[in-house]
Amino acid sequence: MPRILAIDLGTKRTGLAVTDSLKMLANPLETIPTATLISYLKSYCIKEDVDTLVLGYPIRLNGADNEMTPKVMAMKGQLEKLFPDKKIELIDERFTSKMAMQSMIAMGSKKKDRKEKAGNLDKVSAAIILQSYLERQ
Repeated sequence: MPRILAIDLGTKRTGLAVTDSLKMLANPLETIPTATLISYLKSYCIKEDVDTLVLGYPIRLNGADNEMTPKVMAMKGQLEKLFPDKKIELIDERFTSKMAMQSMIAMGSKKKDRKEKAGNLDKVSAAIILQSYLERQ
């Protein structure tokens, strides 16, 4: 069965998460340099059956755009051109970084590990975005 891949786009790093084959659970996948995102996605989608890409949509608490919103919208347009056979979805990503940090603390991640492995936060944020998307389906 095809999977769903979530993207937590950042200026330097991008977190990725993917569903299990039954599309029930969101699992952190990787954190990659944002500059390599497109080539990574092309390669990943050749190896794995993906039918939907979910992008975290960054907005302020009041619903207004923030500095990342135009970058995410540009990425959405790029993904729609590159992957016309895949569904490209946006989902509100407010509070995902805070929730990801709380999840890492709850799982016993030490403060030192959280600081040293900031990339973990990105892929856990992507997993939270993806789980939120799954719950809305």
